[in-house]
Amino acid sequence: MKQSLQLKLGQQLTMTPQLQQAIKLLQLSTLDLQQEIQQVLDSNPLLELAEDEHEQSAPVDNDQRHQEQSSSSSDGPLENLEHSNEGGDSNNTQEDWPSNIPDELPVDTQWDDLLPSASAPMSNASSDHLDPDYDSRNASSESLQDQLRWQLNLTRLSDIDRIIALAIIDATDPSGRLSLSLEDLLESLRPELDIELDEVLAVLHCLQQFEPAGVCTRDLQECLLVQLRQLPPETPHLELATIIISRYLKQVGSGDYSQITRRLRISEDELKEALGLIRTLDPNPGLSVEADDTEYVVPDVFVSKKQSRWVVELNPDIAPRLRINSDYASLIKRADNSADNTYLKDNLQEARWFLKSLESRNETLMKVASKIVEHQRSFFEYGEEAMKPLVLHDIAEAIEMHESTISRVTTRKYMHTPRGIFELKYFFSSHVSTSSGGECSSTAIRALIKKLVAAEDPRKPLSDNKIAQLLEEQGIQVARRTIAKYRDTLFIPPSNERKRLV
Repeated sequence: MKQSLQLKLGQQLTMTPQLQQAIKLLQLSTLDLQQEIQQVLDSNPLLELAEDEHEQSAPVDNDQRHQEQSSSSSDGPLENLEHSNEGGDSNNTQEDWPSNIPDELPVDTQWDDLLPSASAPMSNASSDHLDPDYDSRNASSESLQDQLRWQLNLTRLSDIDRIIALAIIDATDPSGRLSLSLEDLLESLRPELDIELDEVLAVLHCLQQFEPAGVCTRDLQECLLVQLRQLPPETPHLELATIIISRYLKQVGSGDYSQITRRLRISEDELKEALGLIRTLDPNPGLSVEADDTEYVVPDVFVSKKQSRWVVELNPDIAPRLRINSDYASLIKRADNSADNTYLKDNLQEARWFLKSLESRNETLMKVASKIVEHQRSFFEYGEEAMKPLVLHDIAEAIEMHESTISRVTTRKYMHTPRGIFELKYFFSSHVSTSSGGECSSTAIRALIKKLVAAEDPRKPLSDNKIAQLLEEQGIQVARRTIAKYRDTLFIPPSNERKRLV
């Protein structure tokens, strides 16, 4: 093979570090952006937080106030104490100190005996600044197994029964249902214990009396029956509800109420009361113990109506105000190539890039949010049913950016509106053709389906075909399978499961 040199011309897109940083900031959520800013502040000495003017003037006022107090005071020790409290609360003046301090003190007197202790409880004014959600956010969540073991420790059982109980608790899933059969539990315990199935069943019945009611049950029927047995005997319709769960649970699930009334020879009113009692039961009692961690959403933009106009504003609290430290920047010398000067130069350039990327992120977010509000004005006025079709290409074409950029901006970014907080992606949806030649948003169709199901007759719920016909009467052509897909996304069960007695 002969080797040769060739010269070719070509175009290639190279992502500079500045562009990579801008793209990274663009796709970060609000919480991730705050963490990124804090990391940059910790690593770059040329960046600092920009303080307000009144915050900068506050220490000067405190110094002047302390100087006035110290000049008017004649006690040396008290003068030193006042100066040691500089930078503290502005309300802590000389008048706040105890008035019973004598002018002359014995030699062996301690200041702790006369002045408030540093460990004393804070006043009501300072307690307002405490975080009320500190305990809830830092408390360790207790699992269902932990609660069952705690109740087991309060129960008197033999050593063998306690081992069986622990095995049953370990086999209980988070919903409170047993994940193994009693036979499998018995086989797993037999290498260590010489026990029979009746002993395992007896321990199981003991655990079924624990809280929450209905735990350690093998199926839905047993779970509901255990909860009914723990109700007071004088509970209305308790006996009828027990019979229905024991014999006709399948008919209740399918909505075949006529068969239940015919076989039990009861009226619809009696059946309605018994079903009302059954609906108060919890099919998954263990989920009430598992504490869900609350995730807080910080909106990136605010949308409000002012003087008949919809106004879009950036949330000023999503990112702190940054600026370049003028003291460090003034130390940089142009012709100096020392290590310290080079270090300051590099950090100054990185600080400028970071501030520019942050400003670019805010501008892009503002442009996208403004175009979304402009396009979906009907939604803000009338609700989900007035939502218009919108895709990423529409916004990208309007603000002259690429669709990938719009996708990054709208991911994990939230908008606070009078109708609630929504992710920016919520306002994008596909379209369905109408009989008049127009287009209807899939979000609006889901809202119409939800509205039709809410207004249906519980005795005769609307089928998917019937919903498609009702939408067609409004000029919206939607197939039955599309209705079923939208209904599933709304967590609406099929018509046979929505059937109820009035």
